[in-house]
Order: sequence, then structure tokens, then C-alpha cells
Amino acid sequence: WSVQRGNMEQELHCPVCDEMVKQPILLPCQHSVCLLCAVEVLVQKGYPPPDLPPEPNSPASTPNTRSPRQARRPTPRTPDRLERVLRTGVCGTYPGRRRKDAAPPPMLFPCPSCQQDVELGERGLTDCLRNLTLERIVERYRHTLSLGSVAIMCGFCKPPQSLEASKGCADCKSNFCNECFKLYHPWGTPRAQHEHILPTNNFRPKVLMCTEHEQERLQWYCRDCQRLLCPLCKLRRVHHGHKVLPMAQAYQALKDKVTKEVNFVVANQETIQSQITQLEAAIKQMEREDALSAQVSERRGLLEHNGLMAYTQELLKETDAPCFVQAARVTHSRLVKAIEHLQCFSLSADPSFGHFHLDTSKEVKLIHSLEFIQAPLAPVIDTQKTLAYDQLFLCWRLPQDSAPAWHFSVEYQRRAGGAAATWGGTRSPNAATAWLRLDEVRGTTAVVNRLQMDSVYVLRVRGCNKAGFGEYSEEVYLHTPPAPVLSFSLDSRWGLHADRLALGRGQTYARSVPGLSLLQVADRTLTSCHLTSDLLVADLAVTQGRHYWACSVEPSSYLVKVGVGQEAKLQEWFHLPQDMSSPRCDPDSGHDSGAEDGQDSPPYCFLTIGMGKILLPQGHGPTQSQGDSQSQRGVHSHSNMPHPHPHTAPLPPRLGVCLDCDKGLVTFYDAHSLRILWEGHMDCSAPVCPAFCFIGGGALQLQDLVANRRGLNPLNNKLNLFAM
Repeated sequence: WSVQRGNMEQELHCPVCDEMVKQPILLPCQHSVCLLCAVEVLVQKGYPPPDLPPEPNSPASTPNTRSPRQARRPTPRTPDRLERVLRTGVCGTYPGRRRKDAAPPPMLFPCPSCQQDVELGERGLTDCLRNLTLERIVERYRHTLSLGSVAIMCGFCKPPQSLEASKGCADCKSNFCNECFKLYHPWGTPRAQHEHILPTNNFRPKVLMCTEHEQERLQWYCRDCQRLLCPLCKLRRVHHGHKVLPMAQAYQALKDKVTKEVNFVVANQETIQSQITQLEAAIKQMEREDALSAQVSERRGLLEHNGLMAYTQELLKETDAPCFVQAARVTHSRLVKAIEHLQCFSLSADPSFGHFHLDTSKEVKLIHSLEFIQAPLAPVIDTQKTLAYDQLFLCWRLPQDSAPAWHFSVEYQRRAGGAAATWGGTRSPNAATAWLRLDEVRGTTAVVNRLQMDSVYVLRVRGCNKAGFGEYSEEVYLHTPPAPVLSFSLDSRWGLHADRLALGRGQTYARSVPGLSLLQVADRTLTSCHLTSDLLVADLAVTQGRHYWACSVEPSSYLVKVGVGQEAKLQEWFHLPQDMSSPRCDPDSGHDSGAEDGQDSPPYCFLTIGMGKILLPQGHGPTQSQGDSQSQRGVHSHSNMPHPHPHTAPLPPRLGVCLDCDKGLVTFYDAHSLRILWEGHMDCSAPVCPAFCFIGGGALQLQDLVANRRGLNPLNNKLNLFAM
């Protein structure tokens, strides 16, 4: 309360004397001034001194009712301030008006608040109503801050035995101690019904009365004239056709508007505070700060417990309808204007001095002739070389017209849920983790390790030189494998025709080339085609866990089988070539062979690839619509629908295989987008290993580990965590 009241004090000041108002009257311009200040201003302007209101009647106003303990009260005198003005002789002559003389000029009052001359009319200040609402707010303010610390004495006690007043009577307009109050308000008399209030030195009327018809209350409000009317004023011809509302209706409508405006301002306190901060920052940049300081004062008045807002909260406590309508109109106008300024905020003075013009043509010409170092342009990411395997490998280049870069900054972020878009997809609104950054990357490639499985990562890169950082590249999305990557080499020791298998360096590349023996057999055989089978297996076997690997099959290969099999069964079958023609042992039968034999799961699982196509056997795999939707979303799912018939699909650039030994499940992926192609079951009770079978000519390449690439050590980069 003390803070709010203290900040509200400026709203209670008279604009003439700059002190808290005393007996405020409301001018036609809706601004309030002290009654005595208004009289002084008119006298100094040359108008005759008006008749001040007489002292209120009270029980002590006549000898018959005054206290026997009190002497006769002196007759009221003209206030000292007005006497001093009259003694100076500055007031001009205002001759009396005769019956046939012309009407005197209108009485003009120079309002210090709006800086305009306000016409008062023929009766002058007599037509101005007292602002009783403002008086009540001032009185509550004084009592709250204990400004009236000097005790108010009883007006009916004899001076030697004067007691401090404990009550004030709003009807008698006097202060009483307890004894005198009982004496002048006997029980059972009409005076006992008088309204008692706190002691005060400023009694005011209980209700607003019409200034022309003193016995009539103000019960109507004319919206066109914006005046309070009594029943007799309402009948005048001047208000014919105007929209005249009952006082209760006008009171409720205006109170609802002011309440709504106050709630709007309170809800935008952060905006007001930010505008104050912006104005204060602009003031520090300027020598002329009057206009901006006025804006700061206006905004501070809109804070919840300051100035206008605190005054409006007190105003809303007024329950007397005529008093509220009379006092709240100007507050409503101020709130509407303040809200308009709040919504359309702009600095009243431009600290940038944009209205000044300076001829800088010579300087501009000199600047254009200078050659500045440009920051690098946005890099272009090579999507063919960029991939996610055991680690993320990112490759990029600068445009040809770009300035050189000293080093690059690679930033990446994991998208939660693994459901964001991958290559060719769209961005998903899933939650994301914080951005990570590799600083001072030399060259145009980078490796990111310590990744989470089955997650989507978004990456971007930008270059830096002496001019600073350039623009970011377009963001790319990479999906990490669904299981840890299994590292192995090819082994041809079990192949039936190992002399026809050629292994590359590192034993990650293999090619099957038909030799002279195949040509000789083909020359002797005219009625049938003789095919050879060459087997390659991994140099290791696994018995548990989940594992993932990828390979690329040359599209021109005749027939290549890619899959997984039990190590012992593979060795047994490929050393008994007579069984290769048996349907029971046909590697292509895959999941179906176990169903035909009544077995739970076969000891192997293969897919057949030939001439740029891949055969998807009858079994479990995503339907066409599911595959398309998953490709669009970049999501792989294990909820697959069975295919009624085998069908072919285009061979992807890279084929991924995921082995789940615990579930006995083998899943084949398009390794580029991690879209499921087909999945089948197999018996993993014995050691199993990746296997590749060539039927005719063909070639394949295992996916190299990113960690094995030379010159790409992610530990040489500085890793930073930062919030974007």
C-alpha cells in the first residue's frame, strides 16, 4: 500500500499549486483543480471574485445549538490566499450588466493541464461540480500515509478541556468527541440517523446535486453532451434527440470499460517494462531527452502499482454512480490513449538522427574502391559421400566464387524419438537436444562419433576467415544404424571354386569371374545352362546381441545372395554340391523352407539380387503404401505386413542387414534411408556369420568403417556444447 500510494501521489496534485487538491472542482475539460486555486486564477485574469460556498451548517452554527462549553465561533472570513490576491489590485473591473446591455463575454479559464482556455459559461465556477471521488481518494491517501498527524480536536468542547475528535458527522459536517457526539445526536431523534465518518477537516456533500436545481439529484447522463443531468435538466429542449442514459447504466458501462482497460494494461506489464528500458537506453544516446523522459514517465505510470494504474484502482472503489461517472471519464480517455500508445509504440525522438542528411558521395566512392575480405559463402554438402555408419561422416565443398575459409565449424543435433526426416524427407517438429559443435575443423570433411543408435541427427557447417563466420549450409539429416556396426572381412576358404574369387585389399571387396572350366563345360553342354556357386563368409561368427552391417552389390552382377547363416550348416552345404539342387537346401527358399519342413526357423536367411533388382520373397515385409509413407517420414518400423507373393524391387545403392540373435530375426534395409525391405526369421542357436554367395559373375563391396578412414580423427577437433 505504501509503495502504491507513494507512486500515486502525482495523480492527486493540483496542476496550479502542485500540492494535493483541496475541494477539487471538475472543469469542462475534465481536469480537476483546487476551488481556491481556480478562484485565484480567475481573479488574476481580471474576472470579479466569485462567491465562495458558505460554511456548512452544523449543530454549532447557531447559538441555540452550540455547546455550552464553547465560545461563539467567529464568522467565516475570506481565505487568506484570496485576500492577498485582492489586495494586490491586479483584478480588473467587470462592470455590472444592465437589462438591455449585450451579454458579457464568456468566462475563460486557462487550464494548466491541457494548455487550453476552457469556457466556463455565464455562471463561471458555479457550474463546475465538485470531484467528490477525488476528494475521497485524497482523504484515504492522507489517512494511509498519516499525513494528518496533527490531532483533529472536537469542535464543541471548551478549549481548556478540548478532547480529540473520535468521529465526524457527514450530515452535521463537524467533528465530535464521544461525549459531544452523544449530546448532539440523542437516541430516538432524527440526528441519531446521521452518518458518522472518520474525523476530517474537509467535509463534502454526501451526494452530487444539480448546480442549477439545488434540490435535485443527478440521475441521468447525456452521452452527446457528456454531462450529468437532473430530472429537470433532462426535460430541456437542448437534450432533445440525445442519447440519455440512467445513471446506473452509465455507471456500469463506464466501470466495465475502465476495468477492461486496467486488466489489459496489467497483462502487458512486461511490454511496458521493455519499452521503458528501450526509452532509457535511447535517452543515454541523446542530449535532448525531454520528449523521451515524458514517454518514460507515461510508461511508468502504467506499471501495476504506479501512478495512473494505482489511481485507477482507487477510482474503481467508488460506488456512488454520479461521482464515478463524473470522475472516471477523463481516466477512461487517458487509459484509451495509453493503450493506443502501448500498442503502437515508437520513440518520440529518433536517436539515430535519421532526419539529418550528410553528403557522403566522395566517401562512398572511396569505400567502393576498397577490396574487403569477404566471409565464406554457405558450404555445399556432398550428400553422396556423407553417411551415417559406425560414425557420422560429413563431406562438403565451398562454391567456386566463395572466399577461402581458414577453418570450418560443424554443428550437429540429435532429434529425439528417431522420427525426424532423413534424406529427401521433411523436418519433423519433434523435440531436439542441444546443438553440439566441432570447432576449427581443417579441410572439408569431418567425423562425429559417440552417437546413439537408431537416432536422427541434423548437421550443418559454415566457414570462417578473417572477415568472420559465413552463412550456414543447408541442414542435412542422417539416421544412425539400428544396432552396433559389426566389423569383419571376407573369407573364401569354403568356396567350391575359390580360384575364381578375387578379393581386394583389406578383404572387403570381392569379385566372381567365370574361368576356363566354365567355358569348357558350357561348350560340352548344349541343352542346359551350368551355373557355378561361390561362397564368401565373414571371418568371424556371433552368438548373441544385435549387429548391423552394410554392403554394395554391383548392379551388373548376375546373381548374388546376401544374408546370414549358421557357420556349420554353410560349411556342410557348400562342400556337398549335389545337395545344392535340392529344394530343401536351396538358399533362396529362406524362411519358407522351414515352413515346408515343419521346422520353427531355418538355419539361414538370404535375399537374392540380380541384374539391378532385388527379389523380396513371400513372407514379412512392409507393403508398398507403408514403404512409401515410411520413406517420406524417414521412419523404419518393425510392424510389417506379409506379402502374398514374391516380388522385385530396385536394388538400393547400399544394402543393410541387421541381425538380432536374441530374437532370431534378420532385417534387410535400404542402407541409404534405413527403410525396411524385408525381414525373416532364422535359427540362431548355433554361431552364425554374414554370408555372400555368387552364382555367375558378380561383385560386392563391404561398407568401410568411418573410423578406418585416414586423416579423419575427430579427437583433433574441439567439441563445444551450446544453446541455439
